[in-house]
This record gives sequence, C-alpha cells and structure tokens, in this order.
Amino acid sequence: MKSWEIVKMAWKSLGANKLRSALTTSGITIGIFSIISVMTTISALQTSIETGLSFLGSNTFQFSKYPNGIKVWGDEKYRNRRKIDYQTYLDFARIMGDEAPVICPKVWDNSTQAVFENRKTNPNIELCGSNQGFLAANNFRIGDGRNLSPEDVVFSRSVCLIGRQLVERLFPQGQAVGHVIKLNAKNYEVIGTLAEKGSSFGGNDDNIVLIPITKFFENYGSRERSLNIAIEAQNQFVYQRTMGIAIGAFRVARGLRPEDANDFEIYSNDSLAGVFRSIATTVRVGAFVISAIALVAAGVGIMNIMLVSVTERTKEIGIRKSLGARRRDIRMQFLLEALFLSLLGSAGGIVLGVFAGNGLAAWLQAALVFPWDWAIAGVLVCSAIGIGFGLYPAHKAAGLDPIEALRYE
Repeated sequence: MKSWEIVKMAWKSLGANKLRSALTTSGITIGIFSIISVMTTISALQTSIETGLSFLGSNTFQFSKYPNGIKVWGDEKYRNRRKIDYQTYLDFARIMGDEAPVICPKVWDNSTQAVFENRKTNPNIELCGSNQGFLAANNFRIGDGRNLSPEDVVFSRSVCLIGRQLVERLFPQGQAVGHVIKLNAKNYEVIGTLAEKGSSFGGNDDNIVLIPITKFFENYGSRERSLNIAIEAQNQFVYQRTMGIAIGAFRVARGLRPEDANDFEIYSNDSLAGVFRSIATTVRVGAFVISAIALVAAGVGIMNIMLVSVTERTKEIGIRKSLGARRRDIRMQFLLEALFLSLLGSAGGIVLGVFAGNGLAAWLQAALVFPWDWAIAGVLVCSAIGIGFGLYPAHKAAGLDPIEALRYE
C-alpha cells in the first residue's frame, strides 16, 4: 500500500467514531492546556518584568523593613522588626553626605480620595510622602509645572504633584497646575503633574499623588509607619561601592553593632526580577509534573481505546490481510491513528492554553507572548505519547492471523 493511502485510511477510521475520538483526545488536551496556559502566563510576566521593570530608577537600590512586595509579609520575623522612622533617614542622609546624589525617603497610603470642585476620584489613590529625589529614584518625569523642592519639605508646605490619571479625572480641560485639590479633606496646591508612566501587573503608576514627607506625617501621622529609603548611585561603575557604603551607613543609623545581623531588607530591580525568576521556575516545575501525570493518564486512555478498536475491527483486519495488506501496513495504520489522536489533543490544548495564558497576562497588564518552545515541546511529547502508547495495539493488530480474524464475530 502507498503511504498516502495508509494516512487516509487512518484518518477516515478516526472520523468513523467522532465522539469516541473527541473524548479520547480530551485527556491530551487537558494535559497540554494546563502546561501551556501556565507557561504562557509565566513567560508573559517574566518578559514584561525583565524588559520593562521600572519599580526603581536606574542604578537605584532600596532599604525597607519588609522584603520586596513579591514575597509574603506575614512572617513574624519581619513584623517584629523596628520600623524605619524619619529620624533614621535623617541620620543616614547625614552619614552618607555626598556619596549618593539621590537619597529618597518614601511612605505610602493607598486609600486616598482626591476632590476638585464637583469631581472626585475613587478612594484608591496611592498617596506618597517623599522629597525631591522621588522622581529620579522611581523613574518618573515631570509633565508640567515643577518638582518638589527641599524648601517644600523643610517648611512642610501643602503642595502636591499628581499623576496622569488624576489629571484626566479632575481636570479634563488639561490645566491642573495652580489649582487646589483636597486629599482626604486636606487642601493641597498642585505644583506639577507627572508624565504618563503606564500600568503593570494590576497596578497603575499614574494613579499617584506626591506630597512632602513632612506634610504627610503632619496630616496623616507617623507612629505606625515605616519608611522605604531609595538610594541612587552616580553611575553603574560605582553602584556596588555606593551600596556597600550605604549599607554600612544605614547600620550605623540603625545603631547596629558589628556582630548584629541586618534588621532591614535591601533590594533593587535586579533582585526583584531574580525573585520572580525563582518563583517562576518553581511554578514551571510544578506545572510540568502535574501535566506529565495528566499526559501519561491520557496516553493510557489512548492505548485502551486503540485496543478496543483492534478488537472491534478484527474482521476488517482479516479481510485486509487476505487481500494482501502487509503486517507493516496494518501496524502503520494503527500507529497513525494513535498519533493523530495525540496531535489533535495537543493542538486543542495549545490553542486553549495560549488564549487562557495571554488572557490572564492581559488582565495583569503584561506583554502577550506565544511560547514557541513549549508549544513545540508539547507537540513532540504528544507525538511520543501517541506512538509509545499506540505501539502495542498496533503490534497486536499486525500480528493477527488472517484466518482467525475472518472467523471473528
């Protein structure tokens, strides 16, 4: 028989029982869907983080009481640490002197509402108390007006900078600078607007208001608040040197002895990406193991269906052999049927997995990707499963005695 004829017969045999074929491929589809959807989501998030991470500015690292936001904050070890207060920042800045061009304290409140005349925002604005170094330390730029000044901080002035989303919501006419807005019932003059920065991972960097840190403490209190302190090095060449000096200076400002361990966290853009990569690797391994189990189970299902098919078609096999079909032709046909079942399942799983993974990535506002490597690996693995689990049924079909097969009822 010609190879093309064997392929057509194998495909036609699957079409003769569409429901059974669909149910058989569903196991493969589920296994491939689970791994492709997870890998697509992880790849999209990792690509977005590694290419567009802007949590901190370039050459910037940060001290905080807690580990970075990717980790869980509930550990007793972190909650029992001393908070980083404003006096610690002042002592640290004095010890550092001119070693770093930017030393930026930050304190946050994420339940602020802004009001201007008859317009108001949702009570979910990120209100930040900081100083003039905030823009450089956090990759922001001025869109209109001016930045905070040292005098604004020293004299605790009621001034603010607002993000692009607040400008669009409160000032649809576009001119925000010079107007007075209310933040949680406190008046602030808008002295500048921030250029659009965009969104990432469910957060919105344009939904922010910046005020002098001294005014923040005056209006909203400082007792239970811990600062983050961002430090920017002169350039990449002195980055590690600046970090070493800053760690020593911060330990002195915290009153730590040489033998004491750090009671604060240090992180940067690279460390944030590194943490995500380690989490992504763990998730990938877990998804791979679960999917492998599902695929093996689906392979067993394919073998079972193919054995049933051999039994049902015993007489057909006998007729074909009596008409001259060779053992290898019969074996090839049944192998192709098992292979087609696996490939159909893998195709469905890849399509559904890519849509589901990218749908989740889009919801998290990450870049969309197509995981070519995992898709190709999925096709190869499913091909191996189809051939591997279809080999015994195909061998059994090829080995049937034509005389006995013709007698089968």
